[in-house]
Amino acid sequence: MLRVLIALALTCLLQPAFADERTQTQQQLDATRQDIAELKKLLGKLQEEKSGVQKDLKGTETEMGKLEKQVEALQKELKKSESELQRLDDEKKKLQSARIEQQRLIAIQARAAYQNGRQEYLKLLLNQQNPEKFARTLTYYDYLSQARLEQLKNFNETLRQLANVEKDIGLQQAQLLVQKSSLDSQRDELDKVRQERQQVLAKLNDDVKARDQKLAAREQDQADLSKVLKTIEETLARQAREAEEARQKALIAQQEAEKKRLREAQAEADATDAPRKPAKSTPGALVSSSGETFGGPFASTRGKLPWPVDGRLLARFGESRGDDARTKWDGVMISANAGSQVHAVHGGRVVFADWLRGAGLLVILDHGNGFLSLYGHNQTLLKSAGDVVKAGESISTVGSSGGQDTPALYFAIRQQGHPSDPAQWCRAQG
Repeated sequence: MLRVLIALALTCLLQPAFADERTQTQQQLDATRQDIAELKKLLGKLQEEKSGVQKDLKGTETEMGKLEKQVEALQKELKKSESELQRLDDEKKKLQSARIEQQRLIAIQARAAYQNGRQEYLKLLLNQQNPEKFARTLTYYDYLSQARLEQLKNFNETLRQLANVEKDIGLQQAQLLVQKSSLDSQRDELDKVRQERQQVLAKLNDDVKARDQKLAAREQDQADLSKVLKTIEETLARQAREAEEARQKALIAQQEAEKKRLREAQAEADATDAPRKPAKSTPGALVSSSGETFGGPFASTRGKLPWPVDGRLLARFGESRGDDARTKWDGVMISANAGSQVHAVHGGRVVFADWLRGAGLLVILDHGNGFLSLYGHNQTLLKSAGDVVKAGESISTVGSSGGQDTPALYFAIRQQGHPSDPAQWCRAQG
């Protein structure tokens, strides 16, 4: 009978601790699910941005492909132009040679004409001995004069053609240089844009990869938390069954003992023939930890509790956490020096004292009647699960565990599983 009662009492005492742990685990699971949803949404945005950059990159590279074709066509034109320039240069050299030869012939004729002057012509005109010879000589002189004029005319035409060829060569070279410079500039600019977009795309790929890894880790955390929650629920269900079985056994044993006592009393009365009034039975009362108050009801302390540590509030209850306005603080963050003593704000029993993802080294106190206080990101834990502490007793020291950048204490209050603003429970700081 005594063993059954002890087992029933232990089950009742442990059940609230498991219930608290289940509540915390469920909150972690909900937070993890929210993180996963946010990560998936962010991944979607990254994929859209990546698609946009890829589309821009496609356009840039397509333009570069077209430009490369233009450059290739220009290269062919340059080769043709170089051939044309070579032809013009050869023609220029021929014209220069013809000019030199023409200059030589003209110089010879000029010297001969200068030497002969008009004397030979006058001599022939005055000489009437042979008229036929005179006529032939005149014709000869006319041919020479015409030849000289033709040579001068050809020489002038050669000079004109040479000037035109040199002009065409200059224009052709200038146009090709301008086109080549323009295409080179466009190609350099597009290549710069392509490199920039490739860098953006590479960064987006890295971001997507990192988010994928983080999402996979969150999903694994969700799976682990689901297993923990399932284990806690199964444990609570088993404890409830065991508690009910123990209660039924205790009730049956009590009834049997009462029947036996009544029989013995009846037998004694029959034996002495002196009827006696049966004594009233007083069933034993069992109180679970959820009914303990540890120095007074927690509900009556609203606005009177001390703060667990002296410091400045870095984050208040209900404020946004980080850049995401949809994530709110369910407690407060108090800045304090590393190693500072953390005190229990009210008497209670330690139901959790261990490391927890997102909260670091965490202490949870059960104050009875569904009230819990949480102290996270500690440097050291001074109490263990099951310890009973008094109000003001040191339970841990301030730290930065759980991924915090600076030392600070996470302090929260739960009322029947729901977050409650610590500023409504603790005394206003003057």
